[in-house]
Amino acid sequence: MEGCEKEKIVLTFDVGTQSARALLINQKGEILAKKQIRYELPYVSPELGWAEQDPEMYYQCMCRCSQMLKEDHPEAFEAVEAVTMSTIRDTSVCVDEAGKPLRPAIVWLDKRQAKGSPQYPAVMKPVLKLIKLEDFLDLQYKKSQCNWIREEQPEIWKKTHKFLMLSGYLNYRLSGKFVDAAASLVGHIPFDNKARTWKGPKDIVRPIFDIPPEKMSEVVETGQVMGTISAKVAEETGLKEGLPIYPSGADKACEVIGMGCMKKEQVALSFGTMATMDFTSPDYYELTKFMAPYPSVIPGHFAPEFEIYRGYWLVSWFQKEFAELERIAAQTSDKSAIELLNERLKEIPAGCDGLMFQPYFTPSMTMPYAKGAFIGLADHHGRIHMYRAVIEGINYGLMEGIRRAETAGKFKVKEIRLGGGGSQSAEICQITANMFGIPVVRVHTHEVTGLGAAMAAFVGLGVYGSFEEAAAGMVHERDRFEPDEKEHALYKSLYEKVWKEIFGKLEPLYGRIQDIYAEHKA
Repeated sequence: MEGCEKEKIVLTFDVGTQSARALLINQKGEILAKKQIRYELPYVSPELGWAEQDPEMYYQCMCRCSQMLKEDHPEAFEAVEAVTMSTIRDTSVCVDEAGKPLRPAIVWLDKRQAKGSPQYPAVMKPVLKLIKLEDFLDLQYKKSQCNWIREEQPEIWKKTHKFLMLSGYLNYRLSGKFVDAAASLVGHIPFDNKARTWKGPKDIVRPIFDIPPEKMSEVVETGQVMGTISAKVAEETGLKEGLPIYPSGADKACEVIGMGCMKKEQVALSFGTMATMDFTSPDYYELTKFMAPYPSVIPGHFAPEFEIYRGYWLVSWFQKEFAELERIAAQTSDKSAIELLNERLKEIPAGCDGLMFQPYFTPSMTMPYAKGAFIGLADHHGRIHMYRAVIEGINYGLMEGIRRAETAGKFKVKEIRLGGGGSQSAEICQITANMFGIPVVRVHTHEVTGLGAAMAAFVGLGVYGSFEEAAAGMVHERDRFEPDEKEHALYKSLYEKVWKEIFGKLEPLYGRIQDIYAEHKA
């Protein structure tokens, strides 16, 4: 590492689903200062299942966070040498030639579907049927935001100069260029995760996301300068004009490296709005058939991922619906309702006295009929049993991801690193260690997305020669939770003999529920 004699500082924007942050981070990985703005509404739903947001709102929150940092920490802010950013994924923005949004951004939680289907050459259709890919690709087409806009708002699509991910739009607002990081291009778009560039016109997926090449942004790699702060942006953010802007990656990609997961034997569990299991690998692994691994922030690497779509949103749901007592207690306490709930987790034994929770509240491409379920309720179960079952249920779901990773890659996970809001609870960390039977590590900050993005900036600045060096210098173990082997044996038995069979047993019933309601509405 060079230049240790002088502290170097970058500003990282972390634009999430529910809030935006601006962080000042030095080359040691220390969070020198942070400002956060929670959105008044994470999204609006003009129709059932829709999730939209004004893309300009995200930029204005970034500007306000930046200005607050400047006001409260003027010396550190003045020392900033570069800017980088990470955002939520699969959130699209249509802009005109002047870069003005033509409609609200469609947020990743959106559930609308296009009505059409991909138009393949006739010779391709029997091949797709033979390899059982036709239905999967058809569903991908229907879930693609670009297809819905093309079908339902053709006048908007005609005026669209660029179809951008949220990261691309915010990069444009900062740099004035239609450019995006390779590791940020995660969505229903024709991006080649292996080649880290746009797919060609003859690629098999092109009919699914048939976005004309001229509507797509330029792709830049980690380490390159993607632009500089203009005079106008300097005035709006308080940043110095001419500061370089370095690419990083989408939120989950930055989380993985921000937790220091540099090899596949270290997996990152993110306990955020979406709960995920990710790891870094130079090799290509499909954890779900036909689902390509996401591009890592590290060039030439992948970040294979397994998702629990609603994840720790389920904790917010539980708090809203069942935690009135904790919400009242929090009003006269220095702790939040969630913290009070988490303290009570230790009152309930491992396995929740036979209560299990299936966390699939939202259908996905691999589980089109999915619903959530509590299984095993008895008269001795109470609210806190249910809360612990929610925590355990999310972990059971992520266990499936680790099993798939170990099978696909022929390796054994030796360490779990935790990030996201849920990782702030020591009780949840210990439950996780016990369930997986693997040591769990928390790093020195829960702001791992911002830290990962900052690592990309420091590599770009040349402060570190590689991401491995950056991880060694910036990611520090705070505490470690060793598994209780007796409890792990119980969890393993419940997982193998019960959990793995639950969805298969209930899925036909979920399908019947959907069919009955469809008939009723007809």
